[in-house]
Amino acid sequence: MRRLAAPCISSAIATGAGVSHQHAHLQCPHLVRSSQYSPAAACLIYYVIFCLQAKATTVKEALAKWEEKSGEKASDAIAIKLYSQLPPIEKMDASLATLTNCEKLSLSTNCIEKITNLNGLKKLRILSLGRNNIKTISGLDAVGDTLEELWISYNLIEKLKGINCMKNLKVLYMSNNLVKDWGEFVRLADLPCLSDLVFVGNPLEEKYSAEGTWLSEASKRVPKLKKIDGTPVIRQEEGEAD
Repeated sequence: MRRLAAPCISSAIATGAGVSHQHAHLQCPHLVRSSQYSPAAACLIYYVIFCLQAKATTVKEALAKWEEKSGEKASDAIAIKLYSQLPPIEKMDASLATLTNCEKLSLSTNCIEKITNLNGLKKLRILSLGRNNIKTISGLDAVGDTLEELWISYNLIEKLKGINCMKNLKVLYMSNNLVKDWGEFVRLADLPCLSDLVFVGNPLEEKYSAEGTWLSEASKRVPKLKKIDGTPVIRQEEGEAD
């Protein structure tokens, strides 16, 4: 297992599973009784077991809980937070179409594998999908004209095909994914407004950072970037080198 998207929250696990911490070991005694596991590791094991046994939360269910907690109607809301659902959301289903006024949507820390059903979000500017199981960037064309920020770190993305649909994207946070070659990275040059990129933790970045050339190589290939991994890009003016 490369990375687990979900957080380790022991109280939520015990409450959501309907078991006490004292009895949680019954779920998987051969694992958590072993002295090789720390309390934090055991907590994570409980979470995984629970998520495997429980039915996934639907977007419709998550929205109902959000409305109850916030006192707002989802169809009128500008910012909606559906992160860290327990059990986690697995699919971006058609219920998202009701969010016609949403400008900022958070679906981070779930178990989503595909980006889908964004057609109804005509005002979406910020989309947070970090810590999921997303493998491709496809599915964003529906919000390509409005999306300004995409937060999609800690996923399983290796290819960036289709990212060029986001003509107004200014900020892209996609650290800790699986991009490993320049051929994919240069697709970012097709984003005319992109100025702020976080790419740390991808195999490509790790390789060239180890050689001390990451910032120079990355900025050379995507020259419009003003900030890479939190570091401002400083370029020499024409003729300054002389």
